Amino acid sequence: MGILIELYLTFAKIGLFTIGGGYAMIPLITQEITRRNWLSLSEVIDMIAISEMTPGPFAINSATFIGVQQTGLIGGAAATLGVITPSFIIVVLIAKYFAKFKDHPTIQAILSGLRPAVLGLIASSTLVI
Repeated sequence: MGILIELYLTFAKIGLFTIGGGYAMIPLITQEITRRNWLSLSEVIDMIAISEMTPGPFAINSATFIGVQQTGLIGGAAATLGVITPSFIIVVLIAKYFAKFKDHPTIQAILSGLRPAVLGLIASSTLVI
């Protein structure tokens, strides 16, 4: 049961702290997966290729692949739920409050600050691959 919680929490962390889509997740996924010895760096590169070839979002494909490899279908479900939970909660909250605050200067500044960060994460992914 401990590995399932670790899979869920690891991928929840990845889902929470990476903004900008699948390519922006590659550095954090690589770090977390290799640090836990779930995959070697060459296996991570293979996982990236497989996740890209498989229909569906990269993050979900990656989480499912690693979860299934670690503990079977239940691990795939735990990792997949982990990676989608933060996005689901954030989207629900944003949908509820965004219309009220979309023109607020602070919100505009935050969105402007996120753009270069996302670009940097995508560039980092390119270098890793």
